[in-house]
Amino acid sequence: MPKRVEHDFIGELEIDDSVYYGVQTFRAVQNFNITGRTLKSYPSFIKAFAQVKKAAAEANNELNLLDSNIANAICKACDRIINGEFREQFVVDMIQGGAGTSTNMNANEVIANIALEILGHKKGEYQYCHPNDHVNLSQSTNDSYPTAIHVALYDELSSLAKDMEVLKASFEKKAKEFKDVLKMGRTQLQDAVPMTLGQEFHTFSVMMGEDIERVKEARELITEINMGGTAIGTGINSDPRYPKIVQKKLCEVTGHPFVTADDLIEATQDTGAYVQVSGVLKRVAVKLSKVCNDLRLLSSGPRAGLNEINLPKMQPGSSIMPGKVNPVIPEVVNQVCYAVIGNDVTVSFASEGGQLQLNVFEPVIAFGLFNSINMLRNALLTLASKCVDGITANEKVCSDFVFNSIGIVTALNPYIGYENSASIAKEALQSGKSVRDIALSRGLLTKEQLDEIFKPANMLNPHMSAEDKARFKKK
Repeated sequence: MPKRVEHDFIGELEIDDSVYYGVQTFRAVQNFNITGRTLKSYPSFIKAFAQVKKAAAEANNELNLLDSNIANAICKACDRIINGEFREQFVVDMIQGGAGTSTNMNANEVIANIALEILGHKKGEYQYCHPNDHVNLSQSTNDSYPTAIHVALYDELSSLAKDMEVLKASFEKKAKEFKDVLKMGRTQLQDAVPMTLGQEFHTFSVMMGEDIERVKEARELITEINMGGTAIGTGINSDPRYPKIVQKKLCEVTGHPFVTADDLIEATQDTGAYVQVSGVLKRVAVKLSKVCNDLRLLSSGPRAGLNEINLPKMQPGSSIMPGKVNPVIPEVVNQVCYAVIGNDVTVSFASEGGQLQLNVFEPVIAFGLFNSINMLRNALLTLASKCVDGITANEKVCSDFVFNSIGIVTALNPYIGYENSASIAKEALQSGKSVRDIALSRGLLTKEQLDEIFKPANMLNPHMSAEDKARFKKK
């Protein structure tokens, strides 16, 4: 393959002329063979970087700092990247030393070489469009890199919220389907009081709805950017008008409401927004995992467990036990949630580990956040389509648990008192008789009264005032 020679202040290197990245990207590929996950695996991040560079070029052109022909070529190059072209040219490992410089230069070099071809020049003829002097004009890695992370996170969090809506809707659909299925509620894995399976699934839907709002709140937190701060937030090598103009351009390019931080020095070193976003992702993971635990418990058995619901049979469950089917979808979602919780620990340590005017550990922060969001999105859609949508109820099992339970003695408390109720519970536990039969045999309540008390509507909702209670006792 034809080669071209590029140089930096370290020296010269031969580079395959078919690639659009340059010498600094090439060195980064040699230095950082860490995760095997390169920038091209994160298309939203690549798109965000192109949007940042386009906004910068437009701002520099408006300030007469960048020739219009060069600015237009850079913008056209960015548009092609935004539209999904040249993704394979982003080859730097996500985790890298240098606070993201290699990622920034990968973008600068690719954009410069695309622009050169647009201008009618060859790759590497940087005298016509230079990665640093033109594409990176008025910027530093220390403001363009975190701004690109914020732009990508805004899009990713928006997509996460939409996927959470899908799972929420699946739970709500099942809540309506199961609204009349009476079952036993449980606390501390012990029988408590009755509820419906629909109420249980509605709870899952509400839990998702609450966290959708938390995700949206976290998304608003990362709308603050430090573009224009350059190296440490002082804005060295940039026009004083640049921060306001580039912020406006970025809003136009992305369609999102980004704002310039009040204090760019603070914003350049403070990674608290990432900690907040990661904490919200952890919250989603913790609650999602709890729901999966419940689904596995409710479907346990089928003969020696709760067996109140049936999960869709997705695959054989054992290489040795014929007929065994495992809850593989909730299990895989559980594992995703554990990984997200682990990423939150990484983000917390990386954020705390920054020193002085810059946090050099933003690459691993970005890696953790993007991976957490991507895994959660896949898990949410998998759980909805391959599990929740296909769940069925074992209504007789649910009903038998209720009327054979000792826990329903709680419903008798307002009528016969705690001591009598506790005595009935004790006898029921020892004898195996039902609560209803014992209360009837002791003459504490009539059959008609017991029928009224144990009506599903009366066991599921607040229904009795003091006056009603008094009238009931007179019967």
